[in-house]
Amino acid sequence: MLDVTVIEDPAAAAASLDPIRGRLLAELAAGPASAAMLAGKVGLPRQKVNYHLKALERHGLVELAGERRKGNVTERLMRATAASYVISPIALAAVQPDPDRFRDQLSARWLLALGARLVRDVGTLITGATKARQRLATYALDGEVRFASAADRAAFIQELTAGVGALIRKYDSPDAEGGRDHRIVVAVHPTVRPETSGAADTADASGTSEGPKASEAPAAVPELTD
Repeated sequence: MLDVTVIEDPAAAAASLDPIRGRLLAELAAGPASAAMLAGKVGLPRQKVNYHLKALERHGLVELAGERRKGNVTERLMRATAASYVISPIALAAVQPDPDRFRDQLSARWLLALGARLVRDVGTLITGATKARQRLATYALDGEVRFASAADRAAFIQELTAGVGALIRKYDSPDAEGGRDHRIVVAVHPTVRPETSGAADTADASGTSEGPKASEAPAAVPELTD
């Protein structure tokens, strides 16, 4: 079972968003089970559960883990193909976010568009690497920092922008034969607290520095204010 997989097919995305099927996926992520075993957990007849399992199996969201005899019946034990799923913007190709439509480093919605593109691109790369049976070379950095003031936050982003820009200029080799372009995305946003996850911290500004090409250094970021 994979830790996480990306759903790119619109029909598979629709299947995963069905509340009952989502519950079945959650149950099967915990371990293999048959339709009869799941029926009691989700409060549905076995035949109805089996119907939903077949739909999930058709879209590659669950798979056969084994079979076992129970009386005169052979039960199919199913398992989820991943512990969790992410729906790629490709599933909504006609309306997927396009960060190139506008570029505003202080726009939370532009940051969201960048995040959506990140899911789309990495999902596509994972699919290709899996088919080619190759490892995908990526890197991610995640952390938290508490700023004492908006001025400190603005200074941090200025230094971050300058530092990333210097690294891009240092290592960029646009004429290197056999080289491969890499996208760099750096984001800063307020931490979402569990007790306020449904409300946005609208008083805080968020910024992002993003290099569409290795040769383009991030621009200076204006001071952020609350």
